[in-house]
Amino acid sequence: MSTRRLLVLADAAVALAVTAVYLSFAAYGGGDGTPVFTGPAWLAWVTAAAIGLPVAARRRWPVPAAAVAVTGCAAAAVLDFAREPFVPAALVLYAVGASVDRRRSAVVLAAALAVLTAGLVVGVYLHTPSETLPGLLVLAATVGAVAGGGWAAGVAMRHRQAVRLREQARERVRVVAEERLRIARELHDIVSHNLSLIAVQAGVANHVADEQPERAREALRSIESTSKGALAEMRGVLAVLRTGTAGDADRAPAPGLADLAPLVEGARVAGVAVASRVDVREPLPPGIALAVYRIVQESLTNVVKHSGGGACEVIVRRDGGRVTVEVADDGGPRRHDGGHGLIGMRERVLMYGGTFTAGPSGRGFAVRAVLPVESGAAR
Repeated sequence: MSTRRLLVLADAAVALAVTAVYLSFAAYGGGDGTPVFTGPAWLAWVTAAAIGLPVAARRRWPVPAAAVAVTGCAAAAVLDFAREPFVPAALVLYAVGASVDRRRSAVVLAAALAVLTAGLVVGVYLHTPSETLPGLLVLAATVGAVAGGGWAAGVAMRHRQAVRLREQARERVRVVAEERLRIARELHDIVSHNLSLIAVQAGVANHVADEQPERAREALRSIESTSKGALAEMRGVLAVLRTGTAGDADRAPAPGLADLAPLVEGARVAGVAVASRVDVREPLPPGIALAVYRIVQESLTNVVKHSGGGACEVIVRRDGGRVTVEVADDGGPRRHDGGHGLIGMRERVLMYGGTFTAGPSGRGFAVRAVLPVESGAAR
């Protein structure tokens, strides 16, 4: 059973209880010197129902429920069987404050206080005097505090709900922005790396096709392999964008340390002399392993695009609770443009609470990232 249905059932139970209590007030025979109800039974039933039953409908029709209940409370005061400070009016005014806009609910509160006060003046001061003027003022202040307190509690609840909804909206915007950033980062890594390799390898094949046909065929085979891998990764990302799930891609492991060798080999085929060393003896968390893979991938992409066929060294090692990734080249004519690749690598590292540096080193350019391994959870 939903929470709202439980609240409606609770309101119905309270409505019946309030009706029964006011019927008992009408049946009270006196004995304490206060005026008693002397009218017909049907009038007591109608008045008690007008006071209690609107509580059951306060969530669906707050303003009509308040109008009926407040009128019933004022009538009970005039008919001399009001024995409490109009708590039912506070209950329905709570619903008005919680579900009606501030300006309109304030008007309803003012009208309710006016009607209740008028009922008290007529009932206990003019019709059957039982209170002095100071006593009437105290009683009116008490009724106003009870009714106004119910309304104020409803307004406070409405404010808290509005704040919670705004926070939820901001959280949804934040999650969407982070997901867009993640997808953009993945697309950049996939497209930039693979297209760079394909372009370089196609240039190699075209250059040596006549004089070194075997090397040209090797470059074409590498282009074929790189293209298939890129298409597979792109299908996985597009499946997420279209359906929110990656389908068969979910069952394929994310790239990790075991996939570094093909990256290195692809760079070698593209004409870069790559020396690699991976010193990680314990398995890394999947997120950290993927981050390492993408950092090496983007770094090698930049080397292929900018180093002019020089040499490059890739080092991945784990020292206790952290893993370090270093990719350095010997420079050549390259001058890094500081584009989206470096930004994406930095974002990946910072997402896991690591440190990232990139810049000229000796004759070339070096990238260094240090990621903590303890949690393996993205921040």
